[in-house]
Amino acid sequence: MNNEQLYKDFEALNKEASLGGGLNRIEKQHACGRMTARERIEMLLDKGTFNELDKFVVHRCTNFGMDKNKIPGDGMVSGYGKIDGRLVFVYAYDFTAYGGTLSATNAAKIVKVQQLALKNGAPIIALNDSGGARIQEGVNSLAGYASIFYQNTMASGVVPQLSAILGPCAGGACYSPALTDFIFMVKEQSHMFITGPDVVKAVTHEVIDKEELGGAQVHSGKSGVAHFVCDTEEETLMSIRELLSFLPSNNMEDAPVIACADDVRRVEESLQHVIPEDPNVPYDIKDIIEPIVDNHYFFEVMPHFARNIVVGFARLGGRTIGIVGNQPAFLAGVLDIDASDKAARFIRFCDCFNIPLITFEDVPGFLPGCTQEHAGIIRHGAKIVYAYAEATVPKITLITRKAYGGAYIVMASKPTGADINLAYPMAEIAVMGAEGAVNILYRKANDEEKKQAIHEYTEKFSNPYRAAEQGFIDEVIQPRDTRFKLIQALEMAKNKSQSNPPKKHGNIPL
Repeated sequence: MNNEQLYKDFEALNKEASLGGGLNRIEKQHACGRMTARERIEMLLDKGTFNELDKFVVHRCTNFGMDKNKIPGDGMVSGYGKIDGRLVFVYAYDFTAYGGTLSATNAAKIVKVQQLALKNGAPIIALNDSGGARIQEGVNSLAGYASIFYQNTMASGVVPQLSAILGPCAGGACYSPALTDFIFMVKEQSHMFITGPDVVKAVTHEVIDKEELGGAQVHSGKSGVAHFVCDTEEETLMSIRELLSFLPSNNMEDAPVIACADDVRRVEESLQHVIPEDPNVPYDIKDIIEPIVDNHYFFEVMPHFARNIVVGFARLGGRTIGIVGNQPAFLAGVLDIDASDKAARFIRFCDCFNIPLITFEDVPGFLPGCTQEHAGIIRHGAKIVYAYAEATVPKITLITRKAYGGAYIVMASKPTGADINLAYPMAEIAVMGAEGAVNILYRKANDEEKKQAIHEYTEKFSNPYRAAEQGFIDEVIQPRDTRFKLIQALEMAKNKSQSNPPKKHGNIPL
C-alpha cells in the first residue's frame, strides 16, 4: 500500500473518530441546547492550539455485548492547548458516546493529562457532561474514578484545577469536581447530585425534580458547591478563560502582571461618603472595593452563597490580588458558618498560588444563636483564623468600620500575622459595641448613667486610635487615599519571605 493510500485511510479514521457517537447523537446533543465535547474545547482554547491525545483509544470491556460496540475515543476527549498563549490541559466527557460514561480506559486518558499537567506545571480544566460510571464495567469504572480523585488530590495546591458542569454529573462523578479549586455551572442545564431524584424517592419517599435537588441555583446559593453560575455554555467557557487570567500556571510562579493604564495614585473622592455616619446603617462593601481596584473591575467568586462575606479577584497596579470583605449590606456583615467556610477556602487558594490577600473589614461579630452553635460555629469559625494565620502571602487589612471581639481577631488582625493593618478614621476596634459593653459593665445603673457611660465608652473605644497606640494599626488613612495606600503596601511586601514550621501538613478544623 502506497503512502497516499495510508494518508487517506488515516484521514478517514481521524474523521470518524472526530464524530464521537456519530452525527445522529451530535444532532441530539445540539437539540438539547448543548455543544459537543470538541466544540466546547474549540471555544475554550485559543484558536488552532488544541492537540488531542488518545483519539483512537477504545474500551476493553466484554460484558453485555460491549466487545461488539466500540467508539474511537471511548466517550472522552483529552489533550492540551493554550489560553491567552499559556499552556493548559483539558478533558471533556463526550455525551454522544455511551452518554459520556466513565470506563477504565477513558479514566486512564484523564489520568494521563492530569499527570502531564502536574509534570509541566499547567492548569487542568475538566468539562463534565456524563452519565456517571459505565455500569457494564462494574468495579473497573469505579477504580477509574478513584485514580482520577487521587490525581486531583496530588495536584491540589500545585496547579489550578477548574471544573465546568455542562450537563449531568451524578454519583461518584461529583467528587472529582468537588476536589478541584473552582466549579462552574450553567442555569437549568447543569445538575450535580450524589443520588438522583428516583433514588431519593425510593429511599426517603421525597418527590423532587433534578433542578430542585442539584441544579445550578441550588449549588451556587444553598450548598456552596458551585463557585460560578452562568446563563449559557458560551458564557461559562469565557468565564473560565477570564478566571485563568488572574491565576499563575502553578504554585512556583506568580500570576501574570498586566500593563496598568489606571493611575496608581488615583484619588477616589466618592469613598469619603460611602460609610454612613450612623454605625448601624448598612452600606455595600463593593462600593469601597470597586472604586479602588484597577479599572473598577472586581471578579467576584461565589456571589450568591454566604452573601455576608465577599470574595474574589481584582488587580492593583496590574498585579492580581485576592479580596475578602465583610458585607454590611447582608446580615450586617456578621460571620456565620457558611461565611467562614467560603472565606477560609478562598484564603487558602490564594495562599497556595502566591496571590496577595487584601481584607476589607467591617464585622460586628459572629452570628449568635442555637442554630449556629449546634451546627458548629466554633469549629467552622476556627477555619478562617487558621487560614489567615497559615497564609504566608502578603496580607493587608483595612478596617472600614466595625472590628469587634473574636471577629476582629480572625479577620487578618496584626497578631495573627497580617503585614500591614490600615483603618479609616471611623473605624471602631473594641471587644464589643458601646451599648453591649455598657449593659455588662453597668448592669445595675439607671438609664441616665448608662447613657453617660455609652458616651464615654464611644469616645474612648469606638475609634482606631487605641489600637494604633498599641501598634495593632499601622496607619490611619483617609478613604480617598485607599487605592495608593494599598498599592504601596503591596509593593513593600512583594518580596516577602516567610516559612511556617516544617510539618507534613497542618490539621485545619474541618
